[in-house]
Parts: sequence; structure tokens; C-alpha cells
Amino acid sequence: MSEQSTCDRMNALIEAERDALLSGDLERVADLLGEKEGLIEELNQQGDDLETLAPIRAGLRRNQELFDHALSGLRTVVSRLGSLQHLSKSLETYDAQGRRTCIEAPRNQVERRA
Repeated sequence: MSEQSTCDRMNALIEAERDALLSGDLERVADLLGEKEGLIEELNQQGDDLETLAPIRAGLRRNQELFDHALSGLRTVVSRLGSLQHLSKSLETYDAQGRRTCIEAPRNQVERRA
């Protein structure tokens, strides 16, 4: 394959990855990883100059920022879900002296009768 077609394929893949990141399709991002690794290997073997690779590097950097933000958002969601789960099991309040008190929620137990 020619040097230009490898660069073109890499740019197209970067755009597809960007679209997947913006739409939240992380499965598609994972699917593109194998192809991306193969194209990076091809580009490494070709030994292109920095000027030729500059748009690819910029696209990869942009996508890395998008991925970092998506990951940060996922971490926030996981943390929030953990907090909500904790809140459903107990309630923290303050007594008349200003001390924090934890009130455990009653456990839902089903009474079984024979």
C-alpha cells in the first residue's frame, strides 16, 4: 500500500473513533483498536517525516482528550452510584449536640410462613 493511502486510512479511522467517542459508543472504540494498532505499525515501517504525520498526531491527541473526558465521566457516574447506594442503606444526620449520627435503614426481609 502507498504511504498516502496508509495516512488516509489512519485519518479516516481517527475520524471514526472521534465519532464513536462523541456518541458514547465505547464498544466501537474498542473495535477500532486492532485496526488502529495495525495502521500505526504500517506508519512506523514507512518512516514518514514529521510534517506528514502532524495531522495524524493532532487527531490522536484530540481523541485522547475525548477519551480522557469520557473516562472521567464514567468515574463520576460510578462514584455517584456508589454514593446513592450508600444513602439507600443509611442516613447520616446530626443530633442536638451537633454530632453526626448514622441511622441504618431497616433491611427488607420477607417473612416466610409454612
